[in-house]
Amino acid sequence: MEKLHPWFCLKNVPGIGNHLFKRLIDRFSLPEAVFQASQQELLEVEGISKRQSAAILNYKAPLSIKAELDQANQKGYKIITLADSLYPPLLKEIPDPPPFLYVSGTLDGSPKNIAVVGSRNPTAYGISITQKLCADLSAHGITIISGMAVGIDTAAHRGALAGKGKTIAVLGSGFNKIYPSQNLSLFEKISEKGAVISEFALNTEPEAHHFPVRNRVISGMSMGTVVVEATRKSGSLITARLAAEQNREVFAVPGSIQSFKSTGTHALIKQGAKLVENAQDVIEELVAYLDMGPPGLPENGVQNHTAKRQPSLTPDELAVYHNLSPYPEHIDTIIRKTHIASGKLLSLLLQLELKGIVQQLPGKYFALFENKTA
Repeated sequence: MEKLHPWFCLKNVPGIGNHLFKRLIDRFSLPEAVFQASQQELLEVEGISKRQSAAILNYKAPLSIKAELDQANQKGYKIITLADSLYPPLLKEIPDPPPFLYVSGTLDGSPKNIAVVGSRNPTAYGISITQKLCADLSAHGITIISGMAVGIDTAAHRGALAGKGKTIAVLGSGFNKIYPSQNLSLFEKISEKGAVISEFALNTEPEAHHFPVRNRVISGMSMGTVVVEATRKSGSLITARLAAEQNREVFAVPGSIQSFKSTGTHALIKQGAKLVENAQDVIEELVAYLDMGPPGLPENGVQNHTAKRQPSLTPDELAVYHNLSPYPEHIDTIIRKTHIASGKLLSLLLQLELKGIVQQLPGKYFALFENKTA
């Protein structure tokens, strides 16, 4: 737990939110290096003011941080940071990822996650279709992400467990304040078969403003978000909006045109969300990310790529390639990840583009083509 202390300290510095925390880590790699930096070095980080740099330089850790870490350790919870290989890889790509996550259970670092969210007061149809959809998706090796709320969230987790798959619950409270309390047994089952995670301190209450914050994690660690039964004012639409802002896919399950509980999902479909009738609709949309074959391939759905011709890449091109994904990233982000000078990096990206591996998007954003083969 000693190595975690600097992470908690930096998060505790006044004025350092998740955006600035990520920029500091992008620049200095570890919190220890942030605290050892000069004021001039700190001011070179975008968004850091003199006041914030002074707060970092003069910071004194309260005893409460050690107490928090000791309690987490005593209860057997893990804490993973942005520097940990098991930190959800897609979540690292959003602008404001949590610096660290409390974990009950096991994360495997896989990006093959689909978020499923919806009404807290669903119809029998909503519960049934959610459980079937999540059971089918989990049977294809896809982890189901949801928020462990009553209703569709609970159905999503239970469906994944019924499909003998993995599921991850993202809480809007601390582990000492499980919400809703009637899902305590579900918390334990999910911890056994997957993981429950939270960015909130152990004793954090489930306050209303925590749930929109939680929703960005649900969408951020997922390749796409499926919405089942949501009204036009549903919190699930916040998750869908966040998914779109994070360049992730948005899916919606249609309901009865006479049911007000599906007005939000129907609005999403009108706005371009993929209409979902079954698990295959989701899989077909994400087949390139999942490395899964189209319908008709072997039962496990896994496509064999070993026979594909692999383009010849230089070591420098490979270094760039392995730091890209199908989700667009700005050139500045790629520079920070690869530590390659901008001129040389642009040349390498052009070479990868000519080889049909990379595509350039407006605003100096770059992404791998969905059929990447390197």
